[in-house]
Amino acid sequence: MSEEVLLARVKALEEEVERLKAQLKIERDGAGTEERIQTSNRSKKKKRGAERPFDFSVHPRRHVALRLAYLGWQYQGFAVQENTDNTVEARLFEALLKTKLIQDRQTSSYHRCGRTDKGVSALSQVISIDLRSTQYGGVLGVTVPAGVEVKGKASAEELPYMKMLNRVLPQDIRILQWAPVESGFSARFDCQSRTYRYYFPRGDLDVDLMAEAAKRYEGTHDFRNICKMDVGNGVLQFQRSILSASIQPAQPSPTCPDDPHQLYVFQVKGLAFLYHQVRCMMALLLHIGQKLEAPEIIDQLLDVEKNPRKPQYSMAVDYPLVLYDCHFEGVNWRNETEEENHVLNSLYQHWVQNAVKTQVLLGMIQGLQKTNTEMSSLHCWLMEGSRQRKYQPLLDRPRCESLESRIQHFVKRGRLEQEEGENGEETTVFRGKRSKHSHLTTTSEIKEQNHGAKPTGCPLQNL
Repeated sequence: MSEEVLLARVKALEEEVERLKAQLKIERDGAGTEERIQTSNRSKKKKRGAERPFDFSVHPRRHVALRLAYLGWQYQGFAVQENTDNTVEARLFEALLKTKLIQDRQTSSYHRCGRTDKGVSALSQVISIDLRSTQYGGVLGVTVPAGVEVKGKASAEELPYMKMLNRVLPQDIRILQWAPVESGFSARFDCQSRTYRYYFPRGDLDVDLMAEAAKRYEGTHDFRNICKMDVGNGVLQFQRSILSASIQPAQPSPTCPDDPHQLYVFQVKGLAFLYHQVRCMMALLLHIGQKLEAPEIIDQLLDVEKNPRKPQYSMAVDYPLVLYDCHFEGVNWRNETEEENHVLNSLYQHWVQNAVKTQVLLGMIQGLQKTNTEMSSLHCWLMEGSRQRKYQPLLDRPRCESLESRIQHFVKRGRLEQEEGENGEETTVFRGKRSKHSHLTTTSEIKEQNHGAKPTGCPLQNL
């Protein structure tokens, strides 16, 4: 090996040594930095741990109503459940606790207006609750803790409830408005009516026949054949009052009313609803729109003397259903203008994304479709279960158990008890938690709401 080659080799080795030294220094510095960060984080945690807990006892509370909207497609329902935390109510209470607007659920005087199921959305869900306030008296709904000096307290603007909650809630749950209310106000029992909407494409459905049939729901009827009977949770009364029911285009002036892709809406307004009642009502209307059943089938199923047992049929799917409105008398809703703009922008973002996706899909369908292809399959995607090859009329189908049979079943299991009434008649009493699915659960509650009174002796905090 020549001298020049040896010198080149030595120089290369020296450069490699310098490179390795530099790399080792970087690694040592990085390890030191990471250790400093970890030490800093531990120090911050110690400082946070040393902070005093938030003292709710020195803050007034205000009874308010919150109006919220949510897209329920990704949630297991509105109300908190034991087997999952993926509910709208769980996210709502996480936000309330994080913002220190409540100390806990148990002491917040919380009531909900309605309980929407898995996949169901809402434009106007309403809750009533006690929230932390800046007000010390002289305004509606405020309670000042005992021992707190009120004199000399400067008046201040109320907390921006919408802004505080929307900043920590998921994007598909939004607070729309809030209102101060009397301390005895209940979002559940002070609700005058609830309105649901169910959206569907026209397809080849006879929407005029469906509109005629929908009117047959109006009035007070026994809906045991047009719901899921929830006897195990204490629902023994199935009379409900429907104030209005209609079928109409989703857009007031559709550009092409005969377009099979045109969206329509079934809108139903009532005092209270049973478990899966609206989805069963919609299922019957879809059968009628296909002319598989006559509109008279609704009258026949509402006649529980002639048809005491429900025929077996699938209900409509969940995602097109929306709790559209909850109506209250004398509630003055308040907006926060800046936050309202944020909410609108958020909703527009959701709309743009879904409208574009819808148009992409429609373009694919139209590109593959022949001009004479019928649209009869559109409505099939709105029914649960598999499609029957040969349709069997509802009244010819096997029947579910009768109400009396179900009551006896739960009496044997100890969930219900039969007692003798004041006049010697036999009455059934529920011995468990209140129903999870119905707005009203007993005959007395139904009658008292119809007369404008709140039920008494009812564990409202569990409803």
